[in-house]
Amino acid sequence: MPERIGDLGLHPTVSPSTAPVQPAISNAYDPDMDCYKPSTDPTPGSALQFRLLAGLTVLLLGLWLAFWPDLARAAGGETDVTLQARHWTDPSGGVGIEEVAQRPAGDFEPMEEYRSFQLDGAALWLRLELPPRDSARRWYLMLSAGAFTNLATLYTASPSGGWTAQQAGDHLPVSQWDHPDQTPVFLVDPQATGPVWLRLENHPAPLSPRLVLLDERQLQDTRQWTFLMVGGYLGFGLLVLFLGWVHARLYADRAFVAYCCYVASMLGFQAAFTGVGGLFFWPEHAAWNDAAPAVFMLWLTASGIWFVREVCVVSRHHRGVDRFVLAWSVFGLLFPAVYLLLLNRPAFIVLNLYGLLSVLLSFGLCIWTWRRGETYAGWMALGFLPVHLAYPFPALRSAGVLPDSWATQYAVLIGSAIEIPLLLYILHRRAKDFSENRARLRAIESTDPLTGLTISPVLLLRLRDALRRARRYGHRFGLVLVELSNHATIVERAGREAGDRALVVTASRLSAVVRDVDTVCRITETRFAVLVEGPEDLKLLGQHIVAKGLERVPQLPSDMALRFRLVSAAMPAEADGSVDDARLMERLHHALDRLADDPRKVVLHLPQAV
Repeated sequence: MPERIGDLGLHPTVSPSTAPVQPAISNAYDPDMDCYKPSTDPTPGSALQFRLLAGLTVLLLGLWLAFWPDLARAAGGETDVTLQARHWTDPSGGVGIEEVAQRPAGDFEPMEEYRSFQLDGAALWLRLELPPRDSARRWYLMLSAGAFTNLATLYTASPSGGWTAQQAGDHLPVSQWDHPDQTPVFLVDPQATGPVWLRLENHPAPLSPRLVLLDERQLQDTRQWTFLMVGGYLGFGLLVLFLGWVHARLYADRAFVAYCCYVASMLGFQAAFTGVGGLFFWPEHAAWNDAAPAVFMLWLTASGIWFVREVCVVSRHHRGVDRFVLAWSVFGLLFPAVYLLLLNRPAFIVLNLYGLLSVLLSFGLCIWTWRRGETYAGWMALGFLPVHLAYPFPALRSAGVLPDSWATQYAVLIGSAIEIPLLLYILHRRAKDFSENRARLRAIESTDPLTGLTISPVLLLRLRDALRRARRYGHRFGLVLVELSNHATIVERAGREAGDRALVVTASRLSAVVRDVDTVCRITETRFAVLVEGPEDLKLLGQHIVAKGLERVPQLPSDMALRFRLVSAAMPAEADGSVDDARLMERLHHALDRLADDPRKVVLHLPQAV
């Protein structure tokens, strides 16, 4: 029998264990042409959906980029006083405020530009002359984008002649800060005269101070907008995480598990990096607040590489590369323990190099596997692009090249807000395509390769079920055997290909005259069986089948129609246990053989099935 299923594109889905249903054929039957036409995209609106999603993403990105700086500042009246400060570095880190305040002014260098300081155990002192302030309002000095500063202490002169200290930083539980917030905030007396002194510690990352003076209303507005945006991001991320987990359970695909790990690590990293985590989620745990940004960054990178490995199926292309990628991912998973144990400059350099090289590795793997035939690897490269473009800002800040700024603080957050839904959509399309392919492969095992109809074992299974229902509940059913009687003539006149085409058209026409709950099966080279569920006028059905065969077939000569012979038998409601599927099929086959001896008779209805 010719193996033509690939050419004809017939992929019915059959489940032998369920109630009898007519196989669903993926290609569309054209009644005018009597043939199967290749179906279009199973989701014709997918291209439009993708364009709408891309447009919405670009719009949201534009709005975020346009409005976030103003939202972060919350008001135009806040004052950046960073460049008004003068700085001095205490190499030992042990000099107190009394000694620092008595040092000559020449020891303090002006802060001429935003810059980074690599302290490595030293302490940075900032001497700041605050501008005149409205005494009717409460004023605050905020260390902007300083959520990961180890220790920040503001000293102001008290009326009694001593010093008043306010402390913040991730070496202290946020709940013990003088003014708990996502970033260090200090109250400034509007009537105080003289300079204020800010002592900063940070190790091993460089420190890039950015000081903002703002009143209580401006501080409250800044908090509200920041919590709104970061909270919205985290809520959106949790929704995407839930959808990813649902897809993981639905498709049983490890790529979705890796995606969920990646999104969870990204959410944890953003919560720690912006200071929201220390304020709301772990306010009593200073050690974790200090370690969380580095730990989540390493886990984020490791899970991202694992995610790329699963989606790009690296093992399919090169075993050595796959082992290297797996080892690279495991390194990122385990290195946090080493980093927290050492907590020195070399470990910090390794952390930054791991992140930078992972960006290059993930992009390279996507492009490499895409060029080797992995279609969705190319889409993955585009999906990662928002975060890849945003990553240099915090990376260069960590390396001390860029000072703290809005871009270093929120670039990855904005990029990931665009990235994670895009990646989920790409994964969804990939899983849907793979699932359809697997369904087609499973269907091939239970379908006839030429016609796409159900194979004989499935028909017999359904026939047994119908017999059991007839005995137990009195359900009626009928069985019809149809033979393409002029198949040999068609092959002789038009060739084997025309004969195969005639069989395909026969299958389509039989499927067209029955209901969805009925089963059409090709049981021999030219014979077909139709299992008719429920009460049905088999005589009328037989007439329809014969008439359907006489319709013109465009692919055959005009004087050549499909000539059917058929026999049918109805199962009576009072059937006993002596009737079985083998006996019933054998009787119909014998009747169809005898019918061939009388060319004038093409339809035979047996009085009963027993």
